[in-house]
Amino acid sequence: MSREQFVDKLADFDEARLKKALWNLYWRGSAAMRERIEAQLDPEEHDRRKRSAKEPVDPAGVLDEVRDFVALARSGAYMAGDRRVSPRERTRWRFTFSRLVAEAQAALRAADIAEGATALEQLIDLACQMRGYDYFHSEDPVEAARFVVSDAVALLWARVRDQYGFAGFAERAAPQLIRWESPYGWTRSGYGRISQKETSLTQVLASMLQVPDAWLGFADRYLEALDRLAGGQPARTSRSWQSADWDRDQRTAALAEWHVLLLDRLTGGEAEDRLDKLVRHRALGGPELKFFQARLAHQRGDVSKACTLVHESLEKLPGHPDFRDFATRIGAPLPSRAQQIVKERSR
Repeated sequence: MSREQFVDKLADFDEARLKKALWNLYWRGSAAMRERIEAQLDPEEHDRRKRSAKEPVDPAGVLDEVRDFVALARSGAYMAGDRRVSPRERTRWRFTFSRLVAEAQAALRAADIAEGATALEQLIDLACQMRGYDYFHSEDPVEAARFVVSDAVALLWARVRDQYGFAGFAERAAPQLIRWESPYGWTRSGYGRISQKETSLTQVLASMLQVPDAWLGFADRYLEALDRLAGGQPARTSRSWQSADWDRDQRTAALAEWHVLLLDRLTGGEAEDRLDKLVRHRALGGPELKFFQARLAHQRGDVSKACTLVHESLEKLPGHPDFRDFATRIGAPLPSRAQQIVKERSR
């Protein structure tokens, strides 16, 4: 269409239809399309971002701004009528978040990455928490911000390893793996453009552990990080029992893929004692831990113990496909509820 034809087509559109059409273009369009629309909506901000992209960032300034942004978000300032955040900024939070991510990543190119690494770590922490907390007016904040957590973590870990060597990387990355790993991604919906780009942090980490010594070194740092978690747990009252149990169960489920890789890499060698520490660690628990114990027992030839443990796992999670497949493979009897689910799904 020519310009005149295009304008004629829009003549019958009211304001709501025009806004809807523009939103569809913005949301479904390419990055270049979104940038051009943003330039029309806010020319001053677009020009400022272009200038800042050409100028080297100030890592200390970036870290200060990230800390302020994260603190305001966690305080609820972007959700309520807080004077520290204007109404306009509340609607534009994702642009601020994206800019801070870009600047934190740019700060990782500095000779000293400490401030850039801290800034990006804080933004990743916030992104991981956004799945469960309403810090912003958005149905799916990670999707809205177009933030691929696993990509950001991969960049952070690569730069930390380059700067501090493997020992320094493992010391920092082990507790981050525990804190950030998510088996179903970091968006709330679990589907969409961003979730399709995500990968597990276990896969990111596995690509960085190229030799057996690296797996052993990281496993040791991982166990130390779990020790610190277990040592920092609160005194056990009736409520904290429930909270601690839930935290352990969720943590173990999130790290299940990582534990399988450790089982494959450390079984049968001098480092196998690390697996013994892992299967009885106080920072882990729940049916996923039972399943891990079952796999280790089977790996060592104790089929009877493996059958008992996977049976107990299925009593807690009768629909878990990995539990069921393993039980079938080793000949373990299925609990009645698991048998019923198999029958229902085979119909």
